[in-house]
Amino acid sequence: MITRVFSVGLLAGLVAGLLVSVVQHFTTVPLIIEAEKFETASVAAPARHGLAVFDGGARLILVHGDHQHGAEGEAAGWAPADGFERTFYTSVTTVATSIGFAMLLLGGLIVSNAKIDERQALSWATAGFVITGLAPALGLAPELPGMPAADLLARQAWWLGTAAATAAALWLFFQSENLALKALAVVLIVAPHVIGAPHLHEAEPSRVPAELAARFAATSLVVHAVLWGLTGLAVGYLWRRGDEARPV
Repeated sequence: MITRVFSVGLLAGLVAGLLVSVVQHFTTVPLIIEAEKFETASVAAPARHGLAVFDGGARLILVHGDHQHGAEGEAAGWAPADGFERTFYTSVTTVATSIGFAMLLLGGLIVSNAKIDERQALSWATAGFVITGLAPALGLAPELPGMPAADLLARQAWWLGTAAATAAALWLFFQSENLALKALAVVLIVAPHVIGAPHLHEAEPSRVPAELAARFAATSLVVHAVLWGLTGLAVGYLWRRGDEARPV
């Protein structure tokens, strides 16, 4: 079982990750390159959306990367060079993220004793997108280089807390028939947004045009959804084919 989980997870993640890397090359990466033209500091933050794959590869920082500079004005992050190096690191990060998604899907499906096929895996992948993409984006939208942001640790803590609360809420809502637990699920979904995501009270003006930032936020969420969807379909397909190939 463990060998099968790892083989399906690795292959599904590889296929989905490579496909989405191509999508990123023509969607989020050009937007990040355009935004970098508006930066006046030596090196600014990467786009931030919980996982570097949604950044389009501007920097290799996993959760809401820091874009601030030190007291001496030193750069806070490393950025790959444009061209092959950027594409390579973006693809590696995307594949690694997709493999992680695939393992999470398989773990959840197996623990819940659900039948693993394309339909079921895609349903769970939709929940994964809500947990790691849609819900956190309601408070912390994907951001481009040059956009002011609150403290890094505060943003990371809020993002992780929101993802965890949303995951628990979806599990309770769909896996329990108890009305009290369903009510608790609603509270868990709403609570992070009532608390509020950390933002600068007196933010400096963004160097990035609002239209470009809005396009990036929307595009990042679409790419995020595509990554989850393709990973779910690949997991369901490979697992079902494995079941069909096994002797009765």
